[in-house]
Amino acid sequence: MPFTLISGPRDTGPGEREQMLARAAGILEEAAVGDHVRIDVPGRASGDDVTGQFRESVHPVVPALQSGSLFGDRSGLLVVDAQQLQKAEAEVIAELVEVADPDQVVAVFLAEGSVPAPLSKVLKKRGESITVKKLRERDASTWLSEAARERHIRLESGAATVLLQRFGTDVAALGRALDQLAVDGDTVTAEDIAGRFTNRPDEPLWYLSDAITAGNEGDALRRLEDFLQHGHPLVFLSFLEGVVRKQSLAAVAPDIETYASWVKSSPKQYPVRKVWEARSRSRPEALHRSLDALARADLTLKTEPEVTHRITLERLTVALCRWLGS
Repeated sequence: MPFTLISGPRDTGPGEREQMLARAAGILEEAAVGDHVRIDVPGRASGDDVTGQFRESVHPVVPALQSGSLFGDRSGLLVVDAQQLQKAEAEVIAELVEVADPDQVVAVFLAEGSVPAPLSKVLKKRGESITVKKLRERDASTWLSEAARERHIRLESGAATVLLQRFGTDVAALGRALDQLAVDGDTVTAEDIAGRFTNRPDEPLWYLSDAITAGNEGDALRRLEDFLQHGHPLVFLSFLEGVVRKQSLAAVAPDIETYASWVKSSPKQYPVRKVWEARSRSRPEALHRSLDALARADLTLKTEPEVTHRITLERLTVALCRWLGS
Protein backbone atom coordinates (compact mmCIF):
# COMPACT_ATOMS: atom_id res chain seq x y z
CA MET A 1 0.00 0.00 0.00
CA PRO A 2 1.28 3.51 -0.78
CA PHE A 3 0.11 4.93 2.56
CA THR A 4 0.87 3.12 5.82
CA LEU A 5 0.41 3.88 9.51
CA ILE A 6 2.72 1.95 11.85
CA SER A 7 1.51 2.24 15.44
CA GLY A 8 3.48 1.27 18.52
CA PRO A 9 2.47 1.23 22.19
CA ARG A 10 2.06 4.54 23.99
CA ASP A 11 5.09 3.73 26.12
CA THR A 12 7.21 2.78 23.13
CA GLY A 13 10.71 1.73 24.15
CA PRO A 14 13.88 1.56 22.04
CA GLY A 15 13.15 -2.03 21.04
CA GLU A 16 9.69 -1.28 19.70
CA ARG A 17 10.95 1.89 18.01
CA GLU A 18 13.66 -0.11 16.24
CA GLN A 19 11.02 -2.55 14.99
CA MET A 20 8.82 0.31 13.75
CA LEU A 21 11.70 1.93 11.85
CA ALA A 22 12.70 -1.43 10.37
CA ARG A 23 9.14 -2.04 9.14
CA ALA A 24 9.07 1.45 7.61
CA ALA A 25 12.42 0.91 5.87
CA GLY A 26 11.15 -2.38 4.48
CA ILE A 27 8.02 -0.74 3.07
CA LEU A 28 9.99 2.03 1.37
CA GLU A 29 12.50 -0.46 -0.02
CA GLU A 30 9.78 -2.77 -1.32
CA ALA A 31 8.10 0.19 -3.04
CA ALA A 32 11.41 0.92 -4.82
CA VAL A 33 11.36 4.61 -3.95
CA GLY A 34 14.36 6.80 -4.55
CA ASP A 35 15.59 9.03 -1.75
CA HIS A 36 12.88 9.61 0.83
CA VAL A 37 12.12 12.63 3.00
CA ARG A 38 12.14 11.99 6.76
CA ILE A 39 10.22 14.29 9.08
CA ASP A 40 10.66 13.98 12.85
CA VAL A 41 7.63 15.70 14.33
CA PRO A 42 8.59 17.76 17.39
CA GLY A 43 6.53 18.02 20.56
CA ARG A 44 3.39 20.10 20.28
CA ALA A 45 4.90 22.85 22.43
CA SER A 46 8.28 22.84 20.70
CA GLY A 47 8.30 26.57 19.94
CA ASP A 48 8.99 26.07 16.22
CA ASP A 49 8.30 28.98 13.88
CA VAL A 50 4.91 28.59 12.20
CA THR A 51 4.36 28.94 8.46
CA GLY A 52 0.66 29.05 7.74
CA GLN A 53 -0.85 25.99 9.42
CA PHE A 54 2.50 24.21 9.81
CA ARG A 55 5.46 24.43 12.11
CA GLU A 56 8.67 24.96 10.18
CA SER A 57 10.06 21.46 10.83
CA VAL A 58 6.82 19.79 9.67
CA HIS A 59 6.17 21.90 6.55
CA PRO A 60 8.33 19.72 4.19
CA VAL A 61 5.51 17.15 4.37
CA VAL A 62 3.53 19.33 1.94
CA PRO A 63 5.86 19.28 -1.08
CA ALA A 64 6.70 15.63 -0.38
CA LEU A 65 3.05 14.65 -0.78
CA GLN A 66 2.32 17.01 -3.64
CA SER A 67 5.05 15.99 -6.09
CA GLY A 68 6.86 12.87 -7.19
CA SER A 69 10.50 12.32 -7.99
CA LEU A 70 12.12 14.50 -10.67
CA PHE A 71 13.51 11.31 -12.24
CA GLY A 72 10.16 9.59 -12.62
CA ASP A 73 10.54 7.31 -9.59
CA ARG A 74 8.07 7.17 -6.73
CA SER A 75 9.08 9.55 -3.98
CA GLY A 76 9.08 8.44 -0.35
CA LEU A 77 7.99 10.16 2.85
CA LEU A 78 8.62 8.96 6.41
CA VAL A 79 6.91 10.84 9.23
CA VAL A 80 8.21 9.84 12.68
CA ASP A 81 6.26 10.63 15.88
CA ALA A 82 3.11 11.43 13.93
CA GLN A 83 1.13 11.36 17.20
CA GLN A 84 2.64 14.80 17.92
CA LEU A 85 1.09 16.46 14.86
CA GLN A 86 -1.06 19.42 15.73
CA LYS A 87 -4.71 19.32 14.72
CA ALA A 88 -4.34 21.87 11.92
CA GLU A 89 -1.29 20.04 10.54
CA ALA A 90 -3.07 16.69 10.64
CA GLU A 91 -6.10 18.11 8.83
CA VAL A 92 -4.02 19.48 5.94
CA ILE A 93 -1.91 16.30 5.70
CA ALA A 94 -5.12 14.24 5.61
CA GLU A 95 -6.38 16.34 2.69
CA LEU A 96 -3.06 15.87 0.86
CA VAL A 97 -3.09 12.09 1.42
CA GLU A 98 -6.68 11.99 0.15
CA VAL A 99 -5.67 13.38 -3.25
CA ALA A 100 -2.06 12.12 -3.48
CA ASP A 101 -1.16 9.99 -6.50
CA PRO A 102 -0.24 6.49 -5.22
CA ASP A 103 1.86 5.93 -8.35
CA GLN A 104 4.02 8.91 -7.42
CA VAL A 105 4.18 8.97 -3.59
CA VAL A 106 4.72 6.38 -0.86
CA ALA A 107 4.19 7.71 2.68
CA VAL A 108 4.76 5.93 6.01
CA PHE A 109 3.63 7.42 9.32
CA LEU A 110 5.08 6.16 12.64
CA ALA A 111 3.18 6.88 15.84
CA GLU A 112 3.32 5.99 19.50
CA GLY A 113 -0.33 5.30 20.14
CA SER A 114 -2.72 7.03 17.76
CA VAL A 115 -2.48 9.92 15.31
CA PRO A 116 -4.99 12.81 15.25
CA ALA A 117 -8.42 11.70 14.07
CA PRO A 118 -8.49 13.45 10.64
CA LEU A 119 -5.28 11.72 9.54
CA SER A 120 -6.22 8.39 11.11
CA LYS A 121 -9.51 8.35 9.20
CA VAL A 122 -8.00 8.96 5.77
CA LEU A 123 -5.15 6.50 6.34
CA LYS A 124 -7.67 3.77 7.17
CA LYS A 125 -9.52 4.65 3.98
CA ARG A 126 -6.55 4.87 1.58
CA GLY A 127 -3.87 2.79 3.26
CA GLU A 128 -3.12 0.08 5.77
CA SER A 129 -2.33 -0.04 9.47
CA ILE A 130 0.41 -2.07 11.13
CA THR A 131 0.61 -2.51 14.90
CA VAL A 132 3.89 -3.15 16.70
CA LYS A 133 3.14 -4.69 20.08
CA LYS A 134 4.99 -4.08 23.31
CA LEU A 135 8.09 -6.25 23.46
CA ARG A 136 8.22 -8.69 26.35
CA GLU A 137 11.39 -10.38 27.54
CA ARG A 138 10.33 -13.65 25.92
CA ASP A 139 9.90 -11.77 22.61
CA ALA A 140 13.39 -10.31 22.95
CA SER A 141 14.73 -13.78 23.80
CA THR A 142 13.23 -15.21 20.60
CA TRP A 143 14.60 -12.29 18.59
CA LEU A 144 18.04 -12.77 20.16
CA SER A 145 18.18 -16.47 19.22
CA GLU A 146 17.30 -15.71 15.61
CA ALA A 147 19.72 -12.78 15.40
CA ALA A 148 22.56 -14.90 16.78
CA ARG A 149 21.89 -17.60 14.17
CA GLU A 150 21.92 -15.01 11.39
CA ARG A 151 25.37 -13.88 12.57
CA HIS A 152 26.56 -17.50 12.95
CA ILE A 153 27.12 -17.00 16.68
CA ARG A 154 26.62 -19.78 19.22
CA LEU A 155 25.48 -18.53 22.61
CA GLU A 156 26.64 -20.92 25.31
CA SER A 157 24.57 -21.69 28.41
CA GLY A 158 23.66 -18.51 30.29
CA ALA A 159 24.95 -16.13 27.60
CA ALA A 160 21.51 -15.16 26.32
CA THR A 161 20.32 -14.54 29.89
CA VAL A 162 23.22 -12.18 30.60
CA LEU A 163 22.65 -10.31 27.34
CA LEU A 164 18.99 -9.76 28.26
CA GLN A 165 20.03 -8.62 31.73
CA ARG A 166 22.40 -6.09 30.17
CA PHE A 167 20.14 -4.77 27.38
CA GLY A 168 16.58 -5.80 28.24
CA THR A 169 14.17 -5.66 25.29
CA ASP A 170 16.22 -3.09 23.34
CA VAL A 171 16.71 -5.21 20.22
CA ALA A 172 18.73 -2.47 18.53
CA ALA A 173 21.28 -2.55 21.36
CA LEU A 174 21.19 -6.35 21.41
CA GLY A 175 21.97 -6.38 17.70
CA ARG A 176 24.93 -4.02 18.12
CA ALA A 177 26.24 -6.16 20.98
CA LEU A 178 26.04 -9.29 18.82
CA ASP A 179 27.89 -7.48 16.02
CA GLN A 180 30.72 -6.67 18.43
CA LEU A 181 30.82 -10.20 19.82
CA ALA A 182 30.88 -11.69 16.31
CA VAL A 183 34.24 -10.03 15.69
CA ASP A 184 35.80 -12.02 18.53
CA GLY A 185 34.64 -15.45 17.36
CA ASP A 186 31.64 -17.69 16.77
CA THR A 187 31.16 -18.86 20.38
CA VAL A 188 30.08 -16.51 23.15
CA THR A 189 29.99 -17.33 26.86
CA ALA A 190 28.21 -15.61 29.74
CA GLU A 191 31.63 -14.56 31.07
CA ASP A 192 32.47 -12.88 27.73
CA ILE A 193 29.35 -10.73 27.99
CA ALA A 194 29.62 -9.94 31.70
CA GLY A 195 33.21 -8.80 31.25
CA ARG A 196 32.53 -6.69 28.18
CA PHE A 197 29.21 -4.92 28.81
CA THR A 198 28.15 -3.00 31.91
CA ASN A 199 24.85 -1.63 30.58
CA ARG A 200 21.75 -1.45 32.79
CA PRO A 201 18.53 -1.64 30.75
CA ASP A 202 15.81 0.99 31.12
CA GLU A 203 12.84 -1.34 31.53
CA PRO A 204 9.21 -0.76 32.65
CA LEU A 205 8.67 -0.84 36.41
CA TRP A 206 6.10 -3.60 36.14
CA TYR A 207 8.96 -6.05 35.51
CA LEU A 208 10.19 -5.16 38.99
CA SER A 209 6.75 -5.41 40.60
CA ASP A 210 6.24 -8.80 38.93
CA ALA A 211 9.49 -10.04 40.47
CA ILE A 212 8.34 -8.78 43.88
CA THR A 213 4.90 -10.41 43.71
CA ALA A 214 6.58 -13.63 42.55
CA GLY A 215 8.77 -13.51 45.68
CA ASN A 216 11.96 -13.56 43.57
CA GLU A 217 14.32 -11.52 45.75
CA GLY A 218 17.39 -11.85 43.52
CA ASP A 219 15.59 -10.80 40.36
CA ALA A 220 13.82 -7.95 42.19
CA LEU A 221 17.09 -6.56 43.57
CA ARG A 222 18.73 -6.75 40.13
CA ARG A 223 15.83 -4.92 38.53
CA LEU A 224 15.89 -2.32 41.32
CA GLU A 225 19.55 -1.64 40.51
CA ASP A 226 18.64 -1.35 36.82
CA PHE A 227 15.88 1.15 37.59
CA LEU A 228 18.02 3.33 39.85
CA GLN A 229 20.44 3.87 36.94
CA HIS A 230 17.68 5.65 35.02
CA GLY A 231 14.85 6.63 37.38
CA HIS A 232 14.18 8.44 40.65
CA PRO A 233 13.60 6.49 43.89
CA LEU A 234 10.35 8.36 44.60
CA VAL A 235 8.97 7.20 41.26
CA PHE A 236 9.71 3.63 42.37
CA LEU A 237 7.88 4.14 45.65
CA SER A 238 4.90 5.77 43.98
CA PHE A 239 4.59 2.93 41.49
CA LEU A 240 4.77 0.25 44.18
CA GLU A 241 2.22 2.09 46.31
CA GLY A 242 -0.14 2.00 43.35
CA VAL A 243 0.45 -1.75 42.94
CA VAL A 244 -0.30 -2.47 46.62
CA ARG A 245 -3.37 -0.23 46.67
CA LYS A 246 -4.79 -2.00 43.61
CA GLN A 247 -4.21 -5.34 45.30
CA SER A 248 -6.00 -4.01 48.38
CA LEU A 249 -8.99 -2.87 46.32
CA ALA A 250 -9.17 -6.21 44.50
CA ALA A 251 -9.11 -8.05 47.83
CA VAL A 252 -12.31 -6.32 49.03
CA ALA A 253 -14.18 -5.87 45.72
CA PRO A 254 -17.24 -8.17 45.29
CA ASP A 255 -16.56 -8.74 41.58
CA ILE A 256 -14.16 -7.74 38.81
CA GLU A 257 -16.57 -5.16 37.37
CA THR A 258 -16.64 -3.30 40.68
CA TYR A 259 -12.87 -3.43 41.01
CA ALA A 260 -12.43 -2.18 37.43
CA SER A 261 -14.73 0.77 38.13
CA TRP A 262 -12.73 1.64 41.25
CA VAL A 263 -9.49 1.80 39.26
CA LYS A 264 -11.23 3.55 36.36
CA SER A 265 -10.49 0.88 33.78
CA SER A 266 -12.20 -1.89 31.85
CA PRO A 267 -12.55 -5.42 33.26
CA LYS A 268 -11.28 -6.66 29.89
CA GLN A 269 -7.91 -4.94 30.33
CA TYR A 270 -5.05 -7.35 31.05
CA PRO A 271 -3.64 -5.39 34.06
CA VAL A 272 -7.11 -5.45 35.65
CA ARG A 273 -7.56 -9.19 35.11
CA LYS A 274 -4.02 -9.87 36.31
CA VAL A 275 -4.58 -8.18 39.69
CA TRP A 276 -8.06 -9.68 40.06
CA GLU A 277 -6.93 -13.23 39.40
CA ALA A 278 -4.15 -12.87 42.00
CA ARG A 279 -6.43 -11.42 44.70
CA SER A 280 -6.64 -14.70 46.66
CA ARG A 281 -2.92 -14.40 47.41
CA SER A 282 -3.32 -10.93 48.93
CA ARG A 283 -3.33 -11.30 52.71
CA PRO A 284 -4.78 -8.26 54.54
CA GLU A 285 -1.95 -8.20 57.09
CA ALA A 286 0.71 -8.34 54.35
CA LEU A 287 -0.97 -5.52 52.40
CA HIS A 288 -1.18 -3.36 55.54
CA ARG A 289 2.50 -3.97 56.40
CA SER A 290 3.50 -3.20 52.82
CA LEU A 291 1.69 0.16 52.76
CA ASP A 292 3.19 1.05 56.14
CA ALA A 293 6.70 0.16 54.93
CA LEU A 294 6.24 2.21 51.76
CA ALA A 295 5.15 5.23 53.82
CA ARG A 296 8.17 4.91 56.12
CA ALA A 297 10.54 4.52 53.15
CA ASP A 298 9.04 7.64 51.56
CA LEU A 299 9.70 9.59 54.78
CA THR A 300 13.28 8.28 54.92
CA LEU A 301 14.01 9.35 51.35
CA LYS A 302 12.67 12.84 52.02
CA THR A 303 14.34 13.46 55.41
CA GLU A 304 17.48 11.30 55.66
CA PRO A 305 20.87 11.71 53.89
CA GLU A 306 21.09 10.30 50.37
CA VAL A 307 23.68 7.74 51.47
CA THR A 308 20.87 5.84 53.24
CA HIS A 309 18.49 5.74 50.27
CA ARG A 310 19.78 2.70 48.39
CA ILE A 311 19.92 0.42 51.43
CA THR A 312 16.43 1.59 52.40
CA LEU A 313 15.06 0.63 48.98
CA GLU A 314 16.91 -2.70 48.97
CA ARG A 315 15.54 -3.64 52.41
CA LEU A 316 12.07 -2.55 51.32
CA THR A 317 12.28 -4.66 48.16
CA VAL A 318 13.29 -7.80 50.08
CA ALA A 319 10.54 -7.23 52.63
CA LEU A 320 7.89 -6.79 49.93
CA CYS A 321 9.07 -9.98 48.23
CA ARG A 322 8.44 -11.86 51.47
CA TRP A 323 5.10 -10.24 52.23
CA LEU A 324 3.60 -10.13 48.76
CA GLY A 325 5.41 -13.01 47.04
CA SER A 326 3.41 -16.02 45.99
